[in-house]
Amino acid sequence: MAVVTVVAPGIQTTVQDLAGRPGLWDVGVPPSGAADELTFALVNAAVGNPDSAAGLECVLTGPVLTCDEDRLICVGGAARNPTVDNLPFRPGMVIRWPAGAVLDVGPLDGPGMRGYVAIQGGLNVPRVLGSRSTFVLGGFGGHDGKPLAAGDELPLGRQENLLTPLSVELPAISNSWQVRVIPGPHGAPEHLTADGVEAFFANEWIVDHRSDRTGVRLTGPNPGWARTDGGEAGLHPSNVHDSAYPVGGIMLSGDTPVIVGKDGPSLGGFVVPAVVIEADRWMLGQLRAGDSVHLTPVTPEAAAEAIQARRRWLTDLRQEPAPVQVSTGAPDRPRVLHDGEQVGTAPSYTIRCAGERHLLVEAGPAELDLTVRVWIHLLAQALREDRPAGITEIVEGVRSLLVAVDSARLALTELAERLAFLAAGLGDPETVVLPAREVVLPIAFDHPAAHEAMRRYATSVRPDAPWCPDNVEFIRRVNDLETRDEVFEIVQAATYLVVGLGDVYLGAPVAVPVDPRHRLVTTKYNPARTWTPQNAVGIGGIYLCVYGMEGPGGYQLVGRTVPVWRLSPDDAQPWLLRQFDLIRFAPVSAEQLAYERAEIAAGRADLKTAPATFSIADVRRIEQEAPVDIATLRARRRAAFEAERARWGA
Repeated sequence: MAVVTVVAPGIQTTVQDLAGRPGLWDVGVPPSGAADELTFALVNAAVGNPDSAAGLECVLTGPVLTCDEDRLICVGGAARNPTVDNLPFRPGMVIRWPAGAVLDVGPLDGPGMRGYVAIQGGLNVPRVLGSRSTFVLGGFGGHDGKPLAAGDELPLGRQENLLTPLSVELPAISNSWQVRVIPGPHGAPEHLTADGVEAFFANEWIVDHRSDRTGVRLTGPNPGWARTDGGEAGLHPSNVHDSAYPVGGIMLSGDTPVIVGKDGPSLGGFVVPAVVIEADRWMLGQLRAGDSVHLTPVTPEAAAEAIQARRRWLTDLRQEPAPVQVSTGAPDRPRVLHDGEQVGTAPSYTIRCAGERHLLVEAGPAELDLTVRVWIHLLAQALREDRPAGITEIVEGVRSLLVAVDSARLALTELAERLAFLAAGLGDPETVVLPAREVVLPIAFDHPAAHEAMRRYATSVRPDAPWCPDNVEFIRRVNDLETRDEVFEIVQAATYLVVGLGDVYLGAPVAVPVDPRHRLVTTKYNPARTWTPQNAVGIGGIYLCVYGMEGPGGYQLVGRTVPVWRLSPDDAQPWLLRQFDLIRFAPVSAEQLAYERAEIAAGRADLKTAPATFSIADVRRIEQEAPVDIATLRARRRAAFEAERARWGA
């Protein structure tokens, strides 16, 4: 078998493929895959590889490589000065790479951020969860789940049955970008003012240096909010009850727009006023710190025309790249495809476009209602059981459902009609009994890793934030509690219902106390943390989350628990929690937690579970037993919440 050897890895070079690993967004597994999918597809096709072949993606500085067998190669993207044995060749040109010759991709000095290397036959690394793509944050895929290092050896696929190679023209890369977007699913007048939406699309945005494969951060004016807070979802007006994001969705993380990338989070609690169209999503892989970006709203019809033009280009590589066309008279508000009325215990709902490949169903008022959550689950289950061809993802949120489609196989209007039909035939969410499990998780309150995350944030991000230097003290203050220990006592006493998976990443649960008296209220970080320890436990709005892996985050941290994700050859299902699990926390020391974490990670132990059920009747029983206590606590917390916000403005 032919092998590529890494002489020098560059700053960060990873194995990626085109499709990534779709179909796992509902448990927080991002698709990964090439960030600039257009360039990757072009150079891959140029050497005759099938769409499924894996290649290399590099950032800022390309790798130096050798191969023990003659192969054809093509380099593209921001790599402008590649050489073989010091002889330069043009990006997009297919050349022979002789055995033993040195390929130097060279520096990626800009414009652009990422370079791509396609090798005839593709890289034959193992598939993990259906893809060869590397998800570095998750530690899987590609070459041992990591960026390449000097001395690494990558096996190549066979050169049999490949298409005829053909040099290609590559898309133009700039430092000033016009990115087409479809407005919505959120916007005016509910979340932003009409002037705020207009300004959002008129502004020039600058790419922040903290951008990466998880998302592209943009800096510019603060959004024009139509409200002062997110209610139960959090103190900031950007906060919403957890909802799924599409790749390319522009979430407002506090006042900062972040475009969700190929390694981005699937579920979160932020407003999404626009989604980058599929034909322009490749640009996200080339946006470089300091680049300027204009977000140009277009219609779904214009987006469909753009992706069709791109498909024609990829079908006939001899075509010249088509110039970017921008339609006029585009809407500045989300497109609503269906409004459903409340019928009995079934909530009202709205179906909106979230880009040209996704629909977002939002049900009931913008508040936590577990009856609505059950209704969303029933709708998702009905769609899974009667799934039209062309659906690629079904992701449940707290009061929402995101459905992704292959736009070439299923129209969004047709899907909206199907969802409305299914919604009309659902059972009564008040009476259904759902299978569940009781899950006991050990927790080390005040874990040193949680305090390290707080320290880093206070040092490098926002030292004057009201939740600095101690998140638990902040939670105590905004919930009108006497001591920090009361925060821990409430978390320990609560039974948490899992209402979402994948917030943030890899099966991480978002959960809410079944008993309203245990619902602590906080806000999320603004701006978000850049680092959170794996399996940290945090509270944001009224929700609790266990972080599935290291990465960014915004929930106020109270401790740490055991892994909720375990990927090994023996585990067919690496996510360890399920929708509607009932979680209880058992306090342990940091030392005991370290032991239990190691045991579960190694597969020598499992989560402690027992069969259970969940129904809205369980919630109603609690509400009927303690109506005065519940009302009193809500009023106290609301007053403390308002007092905290007043202190911010003082």
